[in-house]
Amino acid sequence: MKFAIALFAAPHQPASRRALRFAQATLAGGHEIVRLFFYQDGVHSASSNVVSPQDELDLPREWREFVTANGLDSVLCIAAALRRGVLNAEEAQRYARSAANLEAPWELSGLGQLHEAAQQADRLVCFGGQ
Repeated sequence: MKFAIALFAAPHQPASRRALRFAQATLAGGHEIVRLFFYQDGVHSASSNVVSPQDELDLPREWREFVTANGLDSVLCIAAALRRGVLNAEEAQRYARSAANLEAPWELSGLGQLHEAAQQADRLVCFGGQ
């Protein structure tokens, strides 16, 4: 089965951990993830500036390692990312910001990527949001 996964929750919220565990179980079960789409506060999971306390799970690091290890298509909504200060080098330069905090394996793109993923997948599973 093909899954598209959308994450709307910030990395410190339980929905982010549930999304990661679901994604891991999806691949372990022999299924496919056509795209991970990070929207609203979910874009913070891709920021390289998030620092987790030592006694807590570092979900941004775990997401990065999971995406990289599995070569997954992982997209952040560009409007949500810019609004929350999550910028790659190109956007930091475009908006004259002093630093970028988004690196590979993440990509910035529009909501059309979520729509496309929903069309390609058998199931769209969303975590977080209101």
